[in-house]
Amino acid sequence: MSGLAAGIRLAMFDKKVLIVEKHHTSGGLNSFYTRNLRKYDVGLHALTNYVPSHIKGSPLAKLLRQLRISREELGLCEQMGSSIKSNGRCLRFNNHFELLESEVAREFPHEVDGFQKLLSFIKNFNELSLDNLEASTVATIKLFIKDPELINMILLPLFYYGSSQENDMDLNQFVIMFKSIFLEGFCKPQEGVRRIIRLLTHKYRMLGGGKLMNCAVKRIIIDKNKAIAIELADGQQVTANTILSSAGAIETQQLCHPTPPIDPTNIGQLSFVEAILSIKTLPRNWGFKDTIIFFNNNKELSYRKPQTMVDEGSGVICFPENYQFLEERLPQEGSIRMTLLANYDLWNNLTPALYRETKEKVLKSLVNVLKEILPGSNQLLEGQLIDTDLFTPLTIKRFTGHMNGAVYGCPHKFRHGQTPYENLFLCGTDQGFLGIVGSILSGISMANLHILKEK
Repeated sequence: MSGLAAGIRLAMFDKKVLIVEKHHTSGGLNSFYTRNLRKYDVGLHALTNYVPSHIKGSPLAKLLRQLRISREELGLCEQMGSSIKSNGRCLRFNNHFELLESEVAREFPHEVDGFQKLLSFIKNFNELSLDNLEASTVATIKLFIKDPELINMILLPLFYYGSSQENDMDLNQFVIMFKSIFLEGFCKPQEGVRRIIRLLTHKYRMLGGGKLMNCAVKRIIIDKNKAIAIELADGQQVTANTILSSAGAIETQQLCHPTPPIDPTNIGQLSFVEAILSIKTLPRNWGFKDTIIFFNNNKELSYRKPQTMVDEGSGVICFPENYQFLEERLPQEGSIRMTLLANYDLWNNLTPALYRETKEKVLKSLVNVLKEILPGSNQLLEGQLIDTDLFTPLTIKRFTGHMNGAVYGCPHKFRHGQTPYENLFLCGTDQGFLGIVGSILSGISMANLHILKEK
């Protein structure tokens, strides 16, 4: 989506733009597909950064202003409410921060002062400055909060929704995610991610932008210190004054010919599996009202590449229909999505037959995990289940191109979007802004900074 956003921004100022898309739909992993006549979103659990329409200066407001899109066009619906569950403790939160504050006071009364000091630090931190140095989130939080369980519960949603580092997170990204999830909130169009993609695509097309679909880039041709052209899979070459790449930092370097030195320590390792369960009825009708549940059953939160196919000890459960949708437009069927850490190498080493068999085994295992986490869900998951699907680290690599199926790209970001070449820049995941709103803002910011020359 960062590429679409950059394309729109540039076309608004009469720049000649061509978007080259490897797949038949835009959005990378944040896309959609149809299976057995059912429409599924991929990637999008929630749009973050929700604020009421009267709030100015927010990331969402900036996005709308820069792309000249109205809130009504997005059709955003707020979450019903979410929770963080870890080792018998629960913190509920919604789009009103006061609820999380009261929950922390209830579960961790001895940490109220520390939590408020952390909150003050976050509110005063300028996370969008491109000049900020990288710093450890874990080390920073420990300056304010001492209870390890509260630290784990704060980090759990932010890790799963944005960290590319094992058991830590860059402080800038932590602040981005804390503000976007806790101080602002979750929302989603009733039609899901397809509404966002279609809106951006239509906007870009109306501005006269060019687009090549199902068209892979074979290489970026380098001459001296400049990228002079891209070569497509069919051998065609396209020249450009400037190239913005959303392929990822390492992946962009690998496309360059000749290829520059690559830092092997900055190759992402964190990947996921996600089970998608279709159900005959809406989970809310069975008493499951959370929009998203972040869970941890490990004694210590372990956010790292597992040694097994899947780490069932922590993850995310999403109820895609549990938003404040219009009642008359609610679907009859419902769904549950469950996301967990996975080992790319183990999945990649399977034969095709064993890959299919392993997917079935993992799906069955994850249904059992769901039954343990969701009391009273046995009948729902047994008698009401009508279809299942599972995407794996290989699916992520296929649709993002990221090495190791690393959802959030490389551990260390390139906030200015610069590469070794003077006219080749990064946007998207490895530039460093997070989530769909962050991805769109990344495209806007890099277009402004490097082509339109707006600071």
